[in-house]
Amino acid sequence: MDQRHAHRPTSGVSAAEVVAQLREVRHRTLRLTEEMSSAELMGPRLDIVNPVLWEIGHVAWFHEYWTLRHAHARAPLIERSDRLWDSSAVAHATRWHLDLPDRAGTFSYLADVLAHQEDQLQHTLDDETRYFYDLAIRHEDMHVEALTYTHQTLGFAPPSGLGGSRGTHDGPLPGDVAVPGGRWRLGSTANDGFVFDNEKWAHETVLAPFRIARAPVTNADFAAFVEEDGYAVREFWSDAGWDWRQRRNAERPIYWQGKRDGVWSVRRYNGTEELSPHAPVCFVSWFEADAWCRWAGRRLPSEAEWEAAAIGLPNQDGSRLAEQRRRWPWGDAPPSPAIANLDFVFDGPVDVACCPDGDSAFGCRQMIGNVWEWTDSDFLPFEGFEADPYQDYSRPWFGSRKVLRGGCWATSPRIARPAYRNFFTPDRNDVLAGFRSCPR
Repeated sequence: MDQRHAHRPTSGVSAAEVVAQLREVRHRTLRLTEEMSSAELMGPRLDIVNPVLWEIGHVAWFHEYWTLRHAHARAPLIERSDRLWDSSAVAHATRWHLDLPDRAGTFSYLADVLAHQEDQLQHTLDDETRYFYDLAIRHEDMHVEALTYTHQTLGFAPPSGLGGSRGTHDGPLPGDVAVPGGRWRLGSTANDGFVFDNEKWAHETVLAPFRIARAPVTNADFAAFVEEDGYAVREFWSDAGWDWRQRRNAERPIYWQGKRDGVWSVRRYNGTEELSPHAPVCFVSWFEADAWCRWAGRRLPSEAEWEAAAIGLPNQDGSRLAEQRRRWPWGDAPPSPAIANLDFVFDGPVDVACCPDGDSAFGCRQMIGNVWEWTDSDFLPFEGFEADPYQDYSRPWFGSRKVLRGGCWATSPRIARPAYRNFFTPDRNDVLAGFRSCPR
């Protein structure tokens, strides 16, 4: 592999597979948006969502900008598109007030971009061009997930036609596992295929031996904190967390509705249902996760600890981490419905005991899928960081966000790789995130 391609490795898939991926992710974008009313497509102005009509156009623009215009040197399909949909240049608060194309025009733009991409992909696909298709597809994967939790945030009807079924009742999975200390190479390598700039490159860190929960914190686990008035006890909260709790007047996770006859209810999209006690708690902020840990005498893992627990291996006598690692927690085979709740296999989180065949070498379950997991780590660049062509993907956000790992039920396997670093501000309780913990 030459130095240029080592710097920006790609998925290596064929042009035909790129077309298949473009169509697959587009199907999901359309299923999440086509049935929305005109009012829903604009929605209320909130800091944590985009107007959906703008978001659809932005997805199309990103594809066009990086593949058709940048990689293939084509002229813009819409002359003023950069002024409408470039998220680096268009302030969030202004996106409700732009002179956007109407519903039909926006969906037409989405279709036109895809048609031009398919036309270009009839020709030879080199690695340099493939990189930008990899980027654009994964960008749309992220927006599919964001549109999914936007349905929840705004109380829209559940997304339909995405194939997810309700989860089974597998129960809890209590207890911790031991992970030996040792040298760990945190991050991605050039052999991992397409990776984002903030994952580059794997570098050595030293971990002390630690223990970590076999499974994420469940709704029942978190309910005990709520029912003991943990939200009202100052000592359980960091200074910033307490300020957030007071400003939000938070008393429980955002969508929990109340308790009746011993059972909590929760808002799910535009309806209400019983809270599943053994599913992982979801829609909690980093502040809430940290407060629960303080109450329970535990802590959040660092991202290095999380990654070692997910894909690390013990050496021969089990005394330290081995130099080798797995590609996925369960081994080298790609994710499948039996081992990971990803990619809309189910239509929400499943019980934490589900998917035993996906356990890591140390016995951690659901390290990939179900819910994103907050870590204790700040989102910072690795040493020697260099921004990739999409320069605003990581660099503007360093130092202001926390790292999450592992993906959720609505995440594509293209995104939910063990070394992928998601990042959100610690106040965000609208994303599909929970957490697992370590003893102090």
